[in-house]
Amino acid sequence: MTVADGSEIRGETLAEVSNAIVGLFSEYYGRGPTRARSYAFDRYLMTVLEDCLTTVERTLANNAREDLVRDVRLTFQEAMAGEFKGAVTRVTGREVLSYHSQITFDPDVCFELFVLGPAGP
Repeated sequence: MTVADGSEIRGETLAEVSNAIVGLFSEYYGRGPTRARSYAFDRYLMTVLEDCLTTVERTLANNAREDLVRDVRLTFQEAMAGEFKGAVTRVTGREVLSYHSQITFDPDVCFELFVLGPAGP
């Protein structure tokens, strides 16, 4: 995909980003999502992860505690932002200027959003 500054993020790179993000989920949550796909448009990169809740999180969500799961997950994501930004920077070669994480419960989907800096020379 061609971005605004003329650089290109190819499918292979997007697959590497997905794999890197899944690896971080596996390492830090004890399990990874069952499906992941990354997309790029202009200077934005998004990884969509499906089936990303742990057993404990799913149990809490099924008992009307989505608020607790979201608070803990987003707090953890903020603490781990450097790891996620670093993984995307390593794979794409682009600085990550901003990072945001979001989760939905029905369906069980996580969104990792990145704003990329300009491509190098």
